[in-house]
Amino acid sequence: MKLAIIFITCIFRSIASADILQNPDFELPISNLPTNSTSPFVLLNENNTIPGWTFQGEVQYVTAGANVSLPRNGHAIMLGQDGKINQTFTANGDLIQYLLTFTLSLASRNCKANVSLVVSAPDSSAEFSFTQKFGKEAWEVYGHQLGTWGNGESVNLILQSQVTDTDPNSTCWPVVDTLFLKTLGPLAQNSDNLLPNGGFELGPAFLDSSGEGVLLISEPSLVESALQQWTIMGTVKYINSKNYFIPEGKAAIEIVSGVSAGIQTAKTLSDGSNYNLEFMLGDANDSCSGELLVGVGAGSSAQNFSLQSNGSGAVKKYSMTFKGGPSPTQITFLSYKTTQREDGVFCGPVIDGVVLRASHGHKSNLQPILIALFFLAILQMSELL
Repeated sequence: MKLAIIFITCIFRSIASADILQNPDFELPISNLPTNSTSPFVLLNENNTIPGWTFQGEVQYVTAGANVSLPRNGHAIMLGQDGKINQTFTANGDLIQYLLTFTLSLASRNCKANVSLVVSAPDSSAEFSFTQKFGKEAWEVYGHQLGTWGNGESVNLILQSQVTDTDPNSTCWPVVDTLFLKTLGPLAQNSDNLLPNGGFELGPAFLDSSGEGVLLISEPSLVESALQQWTIMGTVKYINSKNYFIPEGKAAIEIVSGVSAGIQTAKTLSDGSNYNLEFMLGDANDSCSGELLVGVGAGSSAQNFSLQSNGSGAVKKYSMTFKGGPSPTQITFLSYKTTQREDGVFCGPVIDGVVLRASHGHKSNLQPILIALFFLAILQMSELL
């Protein structure tokens, strides 16, 4: 009965909610937009405002052109000195998680990143910046969990620039575009896998305007991670089957930021019982070639696994056994190498199809009893004869 309760399959609700935010891609033009201006930047002020958003500090309306690359080849917002935009939305219905996907680029293709973007909401804040090259596009797509709300709560989403350079005149300001909110209901376990979201199907939304996947930065909290039930170490890329080779299902994780980057989860298991961990190790068909080396830890057990890749889409299925401990068991996948493509883009091993099951080995304590019963049955039969 207890096992039956544990393995009940529950429904997971996922709703892609493009209409939660007003003007999320900034394509509704600002008021008094100049028609004869040759500059791709228009400073917002009391006469030039952006529909759906309020702003403070230096904020400019950006039009894609020769010097500015945008995902939709349309419009975006640049956050300059003390620049901030915000919008308030209402979290109706039951308590659900809100996952934000957005694009981040720089005001010029030639400048270096010395400023970051801070995204915040009630009880959450995260900082995003260009530190490495993770794709061929002039922008990067990020995912972030804003928080969990419901019952008509008012949520204020804030995006603001944060200078990391002491000279504001040399600062290359961030450009924000194409925000998308996705909502997720309660996560529950199914009967085939002790690890919720072991196939990584539950995460932030992918954007149609980008083919580079969604970057997830370091997040040590299982509850606050945009990748449901997995913490993030370093930077990983959430990839989909539309643009990459995926070993199984529609989504997977590529560990892109090198040594000690990866993902981790935790599960309460029976102390001393045997368990089997299965997973798939592959490459994303993104020209990431060479030896892909991953260290896998499960409780007190650890093993290394490798895949020799030519970058054209390959996969191997691996498994390992381990014993449950007295406290929640940590299950970790870490990259042991830093890998780059020929064009300098950072890439790495793909993890997918992580399945945790109780091993038949945990029933081994029954074997002596079964053997004794077997010999007892033979003895009884011999006496009858």
